[in-house]
Amino acid sequence: MDVLGLLWMYRRLVIIFLSPCVLLPLPLIVTTKEAECAYVLFVVAIFWLTEALPLAVTSFIPALMFPLFGIMRSKEVASTYFKDFHLLLTGVICLATSIEKWNLHKRIALKMVMMVGVNPAWLMLGFMASTAFLSMWLSNTSTAAMVMPIVEAVAQQIINAEAEVDAMQISSELVIANEGMELDEHCKEYEMNGSETTLKHRNSSANGHATVFDVETAKIQDPCPAYTEHVETPSTSNGRTYRSRKDHMMCKAMCLCIAYSSTIGGLATITGTSTNLIFAEQFNSRYKDSNAINFGTWFVLCIPITLLLLVLSWVWLQWLFLGFNFKEMFKCGKEKNAREKASAEVIKAEYMKLGSLSYEEIVTLILFIIMALLWFTRDPGFFPGWASLFPQHMGFATDSTAALLVGLLFFIIPSSKTFGFKGKSSFDYAPLITWKEFQSCMPWEIAILVGGGFALAEGCEESGLSKWIGSKLTPLGSLPIWLIILISSLIVTSITEVASNPATITIFLPILAPLAEAIHVNPLYILIPTTISTSFAFLLPVANPPNAIVFAYGHLQVIDMVKAGLGINIIGIAIVMLAVTTWAVPMFDLQTYPSWAPTLNVTGP
Repeated sequence: MDVLGLLWMYRRLVIIFLSPCVLLPLPLIVTTKEAECAYVLFVVAIFWLTEALPLAVTSFIPALMFPLFGIMRSKEVASTYFKDFHLLLTGVICLATSIEKWNLHKRIALKMVMMVGVNPAWLMLGFMASTAFLSMWLSNTSTAAMVMPIVEAVAQQIINAEAEVDAMQISSELVIANEGMELDEHCKEYEMNGSETTLKHRNSSANGHATVFDVETAKIQDPCPAYTEHVETPSTSNGRTYRSRKDHMMCKAMCLCIAYSSTIGGLATITGTSTNLIFAEQFNSRYKDSNAINFGTWFVLCIPITLLLLVLSWVWLQWLFLGFNFKEMFKCGKEKNAREKASAEVIKAEYMKLGSLSYEEIVTLILFIIMALLWFTRDPGFFPGWASLFPQHMGFATDSTAALLVGLLFFIIPSSKTFGFKGKSSFDYAPLITWKEFQSCMPWEIAILVGGGFALAEGCEESGLSKWIGSKLTPLGSLPIWLIILISSLIVTSITEVASNPATITIFLPILAPLAEAIHVNPLYILIPTTISTSFAFLLPVANPPNAIVFAYGHLQVIDMVKAGLGINIIGIAIVMLAVTTWAVPMFDLQTYPSWAPTLNVTGP
């Protein structure tokens, strides 16, 4: 046990040294560029999946090993680490920094929740809708971290309000009992001064009162032990206690709806998740003649997927934890109960704390709308976009151009502090965001990780490993295309539960693209559902950061997340399969092998 404990303690160190040594025979025995590239790919994949080294550190391994194996020159590898993706990410993070700095995200979330009402079911849907909307533009981690404290406050206020109502009911029963006792004493006094017949009659009446009092006392005393029992019995491993099982289920449902909606919302936009960004950049780098994937086309494709998955996830969580009562949910004119009034008060109080819309929030909102419009109207496909204003430079401007334009404005436009004075005489210029604030929000690890993925993809092309993989996967062409899509989606969904989403998509894209080319299928037919399925990390607390954030609040156990996440994984894959066999087909002409995709002419193994 001591040896095993020591190995477990130093497991990362063991993986770091053992993995390259075990795989070393591959490039030594099979002395080809394909084998050498495969060796680098396997080492990087193992390190990414196990996180033996930080993800960003592992991403530099191709820059070290490709030149040593003679696959690519060092300058060529270095140039792959910074692409158009990084410019797009920079512009988006400028927007996200300003939104978070000036609390615009909190105002949007609270306003949307206030609009849907305070019924527990509708309240949960309101939180899911606002979280999903924010996640389209912010990272799912920051969205969950921002919304979860609000949800926790609302949940606790609901529980406290019900406790107060129960306490009021108990006190009212005590008052009734005391009144009965006083009446009983008056009767006894009257009987002492009356006749014997009257005394007997009064005594019988007194006995009647005593009987009533005993019943009332039983009614009073009975809730008290039950209340105590409810407090003590339903508890979690971290010592949390709940008044009733219903309260515990409500807290579980509220937590999970935030975790899942913060991931689901990011599916709708190219910039919503790192996996979408990685796919877009790798696809556009591999298929330079294609203009199929941009912000507008992705949004049109994925917004129905997002809405369907969001609504069905709400129904699933509602049924699993709270029960789904259509009659109660859609009953018109129903008076609000204590639970609903309490949650409404909390949300309203939180919103009132924000005050009126500030100058910075207004400017940030305007720039946000401008950025979204520039993305949608650059090259929408069904009408000439603003990119057509530069016919001599068609294809030069991308989504990153619009993002950078708006992103720079955040460093130029002054905040309200600029219109005052620092001290008595010196003018103080303060932009909407500062470089230090931008740096604190910039996900540098993701930026480097994506660069490592580009380096791997380029190395696979240069070494011929992509073509070799494609030739070996050609027999899969005999399978129905829907089965290939289903298998690839299930594989990445399973792996992404234990590995990071960016690492998973970075590993599989260079494998699945040659597969599509080898079986002569539109690459988008396989790559789109695989990319979306990579975000379906719903099963475990460690699967993605939003899961970990809500799990840390102590309402959930792992089995709760597994039960709920398994259902949403199945629903998600079913919706993705529906999308790529219906509305995605005419959008991207998926039934036809495109001219921008290469044709593999395999003459040998």
